[in-house]
Amino acid sequence: MRNFREAPATVRVAFVSWLVAVAAGVLETLLVLTGGEVQSGLVAGVTIRAVVFVTAVVVACRMLAGRRWARLALAVGLGVVGLSSLVADPLTWLAEGNSVASLLADSTMTDLLFGAVRAIHILAVLAATALMFTPPSNAWFRPGPAFGLHPVV
Repeated sequence: MRNFREAPATVRVAFVSWLVAVAAGVLETLLVLTGGEVQSGLVAGVTIRAVVFVTAVVVACRMLAGRRWARLALAVGLGVVGLSSLVADPLTWLAEGNSVASLLADSTMTDLLFGAVRAIHILAVLAATALMFTPPSNAWFRPGPAFGLHPVV
């Protein structure tokens, strides 16, 4: 297994970006829990988010170590599916003709904080996903010589 200290800067920054995304997700969850609205399925939702957060950190660690499957899992699982879940409701809301100006005028401080954290969450996912596929990152994820065999020079 590769030493993560050898990883290119793009992979290390992608890793930190995944951690920022997870931290933002945790903060979003806490804001919802402390927001006073008790929703049905809250326990199940929090449990699912906790599993996703822990799994994301474990997989991000494997990505940092150069595991190609981990890069793919993060890109598809969080970069596509997870990101879609973050932006689907706001985009639908905007498509229905709602106004951002009226939303801001009617928002509480908690609403504004949630929006800021969600923006950070989305930006972190976008950055991490993009950084995992830069040329230096691609080189990091290329398989090395199998079984310690080296090409004859």
